[in-house]
Amino acid sequence: MFGKNEDKKEKRFEEIHVEGTVSGNKIIVDTETGVHYLYSWSGYSGGLTPLLDKDGKPVVK
Repeated sequence: MFGKNEDKKEKRFEEIHVEGTVSGNKIIVDTETGVHYLYSWSGYSGGLTPLLDKDGKPVVK
């Protein structure tokens, strides 16, 4: 109904690094594309951005 992962038991996004509690950072990987994202938060606010290499291309592993 909501996408092809609906029938799968695996998660689309996986946290591979987390630091902090009230404020901090985590790196999240999209398991379908391999793209890495940085999520930073502080209190009730936060932001998400793709991680980029030195050439400005998304980090993919």
